[in-house]
Amino acid sequence: MIAKIIKGADFGGVINYMLSKEKGKAKVLVSNNIGFIDQNLCADEFTLQASMRPNVQKPVCHTILSFSASDAERLTDDVMVKIANEYLHEMGYGDTQSLIVRHSDRQHPHLHICINRIGNDGKTISDCNEKYRSTKICRELTEHYGLTVGEGKKAVNRHRLRGEDKLRYEIFDAIKAVLSKSKNWKEFVEDLDKQGITTRFKIKGNTDVVQGIIFVKDGFSFSGSKIDRSYSFSRLNAEIERNSHKQEQINLQNEPMAHPVDESNFITDLSEAISEVLSMPTPSTGVDVDELRFQKKLRNRANRKRRI
Repeated sequence: MIAKIIKGADFGGVINYMLSKEKGKAKVLVSNNIGFIDQNLCADEFTLQASMRPNVQKPVCHTILSFSASDAERLTDDVMVKIANEYLHEMGYGDTQSLIVRHSDRQHPHLHICINRIGNDGKTISDCNEKYRSTKICRELTEHYGLTVGEGKKAVNRHRLRGEDKLRYEIFDAIKAVLSKSKNWKEFVEDLDKQGITTRFKIKGNTDVVQGIIFVKDGFSFSGSKIDRSYSFSRLNAEIERNSHKQEQINLQNEPMAHPVDESNFITDLSEAISEVLSMPTPSTGVDVDELRFQKKLRNRANRKRRI
């Protein structure tokens, strides 16, 4: 189970989209705190309640709950309503208007929910950290109902993607292909460059401390963690370091008399890779905590070697 949240200002447009499928492909399952006789009257009721907070520019929360196709037989209308209402309650939307519609135009079961961010008491319902909270709630509901855990990005139909989503998945696939065979950062950067993807490093001030990584394709920039959480700088760095150590072990096995390779070469290699792309402008965005921790670990390791 996953959720996609879209904010907007037009209740009528969202409701029209939810109900405008061909006959039999859209079914109203339940309307919470609102009557449903006609879609226009329903939209008017949503708008009327939202008018209590005219300063809220986007009172519409259009949420799509999607489930695995393998759970289709188990997901009856009643079960989906129960899951949807639990999701709404946990997200803080239990005391406001919502319309739940099931679509059957795709292979996988999914619901569209139109939610009023202005509650029945006239107060605005907070959307603070909503994506984080939504992900957590979806995971908990998936476990509670014994639903199929999705295969993540591997299960996404690439041919249906457009715009930035399409580029993000293209970068994800490219990184996955080159990461397993990259023994150092220079190889990693060069292999991505051959596929039209530029790599940039976010540096702390005037130091050589790396705080993050940016991937650019067709003029669009994405931080590593926005491509995938496993593609933050610290995790990529750890994976490339593991590849480097594996290669060293293979070399030692093939040449038993060879001298051990100094691990500091790995850090030097990273510095050389960074220097090649450092001339490019780097957006100043937030820093992942795990990246800072990894940098501290690298510095401590280097200091220990110097003392030895």
